[in-house]
Amino acid sequence: MAVHLRLARTGRHKRPMYRLVAADSRKARDGRFLEILGIFDPLKDAGVPELKQERVLSWLHQGAQPSVTVRTLLRRSGLWKQFETEKTARKKTATK
Repeated sequence: MAVHLRLARTGRHKRPMYRLVAADSRKARDGRFLEILGIFDPLKDAGVPELKQERVLSWLHQGAQPSVTVRTLLRRSGLWKQFETEKTARKKTATK
């Protein structure tokens, strides 16, 4: 099963809100998901999502692939850089 981190739309007409979810790649956009990892409200001024950082990093280390939009949101929050540094640190310790 391929797990993707992606956005699922919630909210009412012309007032979108999105959940950042871990979902099976074969499921529909707003369909069944494995876990809710955060919330993103694009209408707020900050434009930075509220994330469960430990769980997002856990899914990324297990091989979950973020969508392009989710990767952009992770970069805004600084979580993507943290993931990359942890990933390179793990590779260095594995080779030693």
